[in-house]
Amino acid sequence: METLNAGHMMSLAALQRQDPYINKLLDVTGQVALYNFNSKTNEWEKTEIEGTLFVYARSASPHHGFTIMNRLSTENLVEPINRDLEFQLQDPFLLYRKGNCRAAETPSQSTERRFVRSSGMGIYSIWFYDKRDCQRIAQLMVRIVKQEAGHAQRGSPERAERPRTNGLAEPRPVDILELLSKAKEEYQR
Repeated sequence: METLNAGHMMSLAALQRQDPYINKLLDVTGQVALYNFNSKTNEWEKTEIEGTLFVYARSASPHHGFTIMNRLSTENLVEPINRDLEFQLQDPFLLYRKGNCRAAETPSQSTERRFVRSSGMGIYSIWFYDKRDCQRIAQLMVRIVKQEAGHAQRGSPERAERPRTNGLAEPRPVDILELLSKAKEEYQR
């Protein structure tokens, strides 16, 4: 148990070097890969981002986020978790869609690693090596989105126009199972 705590403390310290407002690790999973949905070709495309996923709390807005610490390059993914994210669980994939988000690329000041936010209204899929991790992280993300939607409703009426009750995406006309099958085949190549 002490080794786990030491590992979490080291991970937290590494994340805090990039974002000093991170104050707590909520969950960690060891092996994930990020996919991007290409609406023009109607296919999933594997990105160059895979590694460890960290879900964390922050002392400033946005109050939650997740990072994939990339093993393939020095470019990591950083996503704020807010009420505009929608999640859909399709073991071993966690799909998410973003609403009102803008692209941002933030070079690190303390190391050569770069943190990148995915841009615009995209549909993404996180593949998990362990299905139990996928389910656990999905439950956590949905809980955080609900919490953020509640804060937005209480905080400012204009932000509370379209609350989401569960953080899950509405059914889409896109055949997700077909897309996931293609993504799985692509990953296994």
